[in-house]
Amino acid sequence: MELWPSVSVMIPAAAATNSLPTALEALADQDYPGPMEVVVATGDALTSRAADGHDVIIVDNPSGHTPVGLNLAAKASTGEILVRVDAHTWIPPNYIRSVVETLRTTEADNVGGRQVPIGTTFMERAIAASMASRFGAGDALYRIGGEAGPADTVYLGAFPRTVFERVGGYDERFLRNQDYELNHRIRASGGTVWFDPAIEVAYRPRSSLGALGRQYFQYGRWKRFFARTHRSLRARQWAPPLLVIALVASLVGSIWWTWLILLPTLYVLGLVAIGLAALPRVGVPAIAIPAALAVMHISWGVGFLLGQRSDE
Repeated sequence: MELWPSVSVMIPAAAATNSLPTALEALADQDYPGPMEVVVATGDALTSRAADGHDVIIVDNPSGHTPVGLNLAAKASTGEILVRVDAHTWIPPNYIRSVVETLRTTEADNVGGRQVPIGTTFMERAIAASMASRFGAGDALYRIGGEAGPADTVYLGAFPRTVFERVGGYDERFLRNQDYELNHRIRASGGTVWFDPAIEVAYRPRSSLGALGRQYFQYGRWKRFFARTHRSLRARQWAPPLLVIALVASLVGSIWWTWLILLPTLYVLGLVAIGLAALPRVGVPAIAIPAALAVMHISWGVGFLLGQRSDE
């Protein structure tokens, strides 16, 4: 009889009264044949009550911060394998089995797959299409897909407890980008982060351009903090701040040299062309893709240029 390792699912949850029950229902439907527990680190009383009726372990996370909650959940757990799940995601019934099987076959230190944005409203569908495109995600495999193999990061992740303890868990300074930062330390320690495109997790994107802008502004700020902390940055991550600098410089410079307006004009026309090309696949929401991409690029770039201090 095949023995399956015990699994602890860690969920950081704050202000998640609407989404947490759905995430817990998806976990209750898992087909994992081994022992599994769910530990939820809740940031408020309402979120704790949203877990009523589910077989979970609740730990308090007064800070409400994601990396703190994940570390608290790990400390309160007992499983040999730690699996991160977010309160705002829906995992398919074979998810836990898939990540454990992939850990076994690859002997990787962390395993994960694709984030699949799925929107229901007009704007959510436009944002979802933007996030899943190369123009919105660059070469990030966990967003655009690709071949199975080693990667710089993956969505969510599952790792042996020994790996988690070896690298010291999540760095609690990183309120954003904590997964990327943890995977950086895993790779720096000689470990392997393994991407499997067959492992997919549905993700509901932001519902408005304003919310999208705030999200990507924070992404950019914390990526700057990561670059300052680890002296490491991928080529794709230079693109948004350089774009912002180029756009501002060309707009200001066009006061004296009108031909400089060509750069922002070409940028806008390029975004429109991307939206038109997506029409057959996305439908009418594709007309909002240019606006969504512009918000993503510029918000991320401005956030990166302004930077983030860990004590803010």
